[in-house]
Amino acid sequence: MQFLKILFWCLLTFLAAIFTYGNWDLVEIHLWSGLIADVNLPLLLLVTFLVGFLPMLVFHHAVRWRLRQRLAACERALADLRIVPPAPQPPVSQLPVVAPETPPTPIVSVQAIDP
Repeated sequence: MQFLKILFWCLLTFLAAIFTYGNWDLVEIHLWSGLIADVNLPLLLLVTFLVGFLPMLVFHHAVRWRLRQRLAACERALADLRIVPPAPQPPVSQLPVVAPETPPTPIVSVQAIDP
C-alpha cells in the first residue's frame, strides 16, 4: 500500500512539473492605484489553491480535535459508570462476636467384666 502512495505522489509531482513547464507565462495582475504585478501562472495557481485549501484544512483539524475531545470525555464517563463499587463492609466494632464452640465430650460407658 505504501508503494501505491509513493507512486501516486510521484505521478502527481510529474504532472505538476509538466504543467509548470508548459505554462511558464507571465500574468498581469492589476492592483490598486494602477499597480501591475507580473506573476508566473503556476505560482499564481499555487497561491490561489493554498488560499482556498488552508482555511478548510485548519477547520477540518479543529473539528476532528473537538470530536476526539468529546469522544474521550464520553469514554471516561462510560468507564466511570462501568466500575462497580464493592459492597460496603461494616466496621470491625459492629461485627457480631461469636464464641468459639467447645467440642462435645464423649460419652464413656463402663461395663464390668466378669471373670
